[in-house]
Amino acid sequence: MFPVAFHTIYKHSLPDGHRFPMLKYELLPQQLLLEGIVSESDFFSPEIPDLKYILAVHEKEYVDELLNLTLDPRKARKIGFPLSAELVERELRITNGTILGCEKSLKTGIAFNIAGGTHHAYSNHGEAFCLLNDQAIGAKYLLDKNLASKVLIIDLDVHQGNGTAEIFKNNPNVFTFSVHGKSNYPFKKEISDLDIALPDNTSDNDYIKIVNEFIPKLILQEKPDFIFYLSGVDILESDKLGKLGCSIEACKTRDEIVFENCKKFEIPVQCSMGGGYSPEIKTIIDAHTNTYRVAKNIFT
Repeated sequence: MFPVAFHTIYKHSLPDGHRFPMLKYELLPQQLLLEGIVSESDFFSPEIPDLKYILAVHEKEYVDELLNLTLDPRKARKIGFPLSAELVERELRITNGTILGCEKSLKTGIAFNIAGGTHHAYSNHGEAFCLLNDQAIGAKYLLDKNLASKVLIIDLDVHQGNGTAEIFKNNPNVFTFSVHGKSNYPFKKEISDLDIALPDNTSDNDYIKIVNEFIPKLILQEKPDFIFYLSGVDILESDKLGKLGCSIEACKTRDEIVFENCKKFEIPVQCSMGGGYSPEIKTIIDAHTNTYRVAKNIFT
C-alpha cells in the first residue's frame, strides 16, 4: 500500500504509572494489519542513521551527551523519559524511519512513521518526550541532498512545534506551520512562520474551517516540493493533555484535507504520528488508524 517505518524498539519500557501511552506503538501496527490497511511487506525496519544527518540539525555537544548518557540531570528531566542507551537507540531509529520515509515517499507519494513527530526537540536540547526532531532532520536531509528545494511542515498536533520553529527560524527553505492550543504546553511559544493559536474548547467546525482555509493557501503561496505532516490526535476533546473540543470525526476530516491537498498538488508527504493522550487506549488507536484509513482511500 505505502511504506511504514516500524521497529519493536518503538514500544519502550517505562516506569509503572507513566503518563505516556507507549502501548500504542505495539497496537497500532497490529490494527493496520488486522484491517488490511497495510501488509507485512509495507513495514520497513529503520537502522541507526549516519550521525552526520543528526548533526546537520542538532548541536554536537547535545548529541554527544545523549550518546554518552552524560546529559545534565535537569536537562534529562525536561525530556520526561528516564535516559538510557535503549531510549537513545529508539530515538535514532525513529529518526531514520522518517529519513528513509522521505526517500520512499518521493516514489510512492506518501510514507508513514508509526512513531515520530518529536517537534519539541530543539537544536541543543530535548523536552516533552522528544530527544531528536525527526521531521526537522528529514527536512534538512532532503534539502542537503537536493531532493527538495522548499519544504512545508504542517504541524497539527495540539502542542506548538516549538523545537521545529527554533531549528528553522533562519531557514527560508522550510516553512513551519503550526495549529495548536493557545493555553497548552509549551507555555512560552516560539515563532513559526505561521502560528494559529486556538482557544480552549475549539469546536469541530472552527477547527476544520481553519485547516481547510490555510492548507491549500500555503501550498499555493509557498510552492513546496515536499510536505511533512505531524498528525497528532491530541486535538480530541477526550485528550488529557489537550484542551480543544474536537471529535474523532473532525480529526479524520483534518487528515483528509491534508492528504487530499498533497494528492491534488502532487506533493510527496511524510507523516509522523505525534501525540495522543486520551484516557482510553482504544480511542488513541482508532484516531491514529483513521489517518492510515484516509491515506489508503486517497493514495491507493
